[in-house]
Amino acid sequence: MSVAEAGLALADPTAYADDDRLHRALDLLRREAPVRWVTPPGYHPFWAVTRHADVREVERRGDVFLSAPRPMLAPARTVAPGTGGGKKELLRPLAHLDDPEHRVMRAVTASRFTPQAVAALRPRIRDLARRAVDRMARRQGEVCEFVSEVADVYALDVLLVLLGLDDAEAATVGRFTPAARRSMAPEQRTAAMREFYTYFLALTADRRAHPRDDLASVIANARVEGRLLDDHEVLSQFVIILMAGHDTASVTVAGGLRALIENPGQLSALRDGAARLPDAVEEMIRWVTPVKAFMRTAREDHTVGGVLIRAGEAVLLSYPSANRDESVFPDPHRFDVCRTPNRQLAFGYGVHHCLGASLARLEIEEFFAELLPRLVSATLAGAPVQLTTTFSGGLKFFPVRCVLKG
Repeated sequence: MSVAEAGLALADPTAYADDDRLHRALDLLRREAPVRWVTPPGYHPFWAVTRHADVREVERRGDVFLSAPRPMLAPARTVAPGTGGGKKELLRPLAHLDDPEHRVMRAVTASRFTPQAVAALRPRIRDLARRAVDRMARRQGEVCEFVSEVADVYALDVLLVLLGLDDAEAATVGRFTPAARRSMAPEQRTAAMREFYTYFLALTADRRAHPRDDLASVIANARVEGRLLDDHEVLSQFVIILMAGHDTASVTVAGGLRALIENPGQLSALRDGAARLPDAVEEMIRWVTPVKAFMRTAREDHTVGGVLIRAGEAVLLSYPSANRDESVFPDPHRFDVCRTPNRQLAFGYGVHHCLGASLARLEIEEFFAELLPRLVSATLAGAPVQLTTTFSGGLKFFPVRCVLKG
């Protein structure tokens, strides 16, 4: 593989479904061209930033590197340079915003993601984790497609609790999650988004009339400069809750279990107490890195890794690469549940650090805290399949055969 080919891999969705190919490309870029100009066919060009320190530098300088107009890598036909697209972007989740708007909109839900607020959710999430593992136990020794039958359902259950919805809403809300939308044809996705608008605007109206102690009520009744959020702002808040709140936990739980099955010594270290579960959770997050890349655009000339980025040029922040950087993680391609310190960047850094990071950690930790004491054996029951993506993803098919106590 040449350096040029390695750079092109960052804009190839199939590369993210092939760990060996992806990490050969990223290793080569970090070693030989850590800030590399890439001109992939069908995309506007960008600087690929692959070292941990350089990704942190770009994230740290939110005043220089902006999310607008190109927060995510997308084909050129959908993102015109300097515009964000041919149409007005109706929904603008937090990840798409810059300060001061980002700071204002982040504050809308921040109270629900403080350490105290997240800790208060632990008993409910523990119950949901037990329910998920019970679901596995009922399939005792049978083949279980872990992503759709366990991980996605568990992550959705947590979202329902957060939003103040009951199990009867699971089928409806589940249609709006990234996992569900990926399996839809384009016309189905369009219909699902229309249904999303209708459902969450109705939920907002209900919570304004009858507020409760839940996140849906917080969003519905939030005020900015004395006014309630408009429809687009409300829907943008719900979009980021569904996008980040579902995928991060689901793909890390699935990827974490796969890593433990494929590294039985690491599983043993956790089960016999030689490793701490919080450290293992951090390693699972590093290993899976659910979000693959974000884009930033320089508002002024700035040097990154010794390379001058000109005003108006785009950069791609490669989180899987930063999380396997040899200068930060000894033996980075080894899954190590005892790894500490673990300076993984899967949740971003600086002003765009993931608001729900503490909640995601809690979800993952509670799932494995429930699973590991009951797990007698776990084996692959077929070849795992990863999503093709350039933004967010992990396993989409993961057949396992587990034997559990109780």
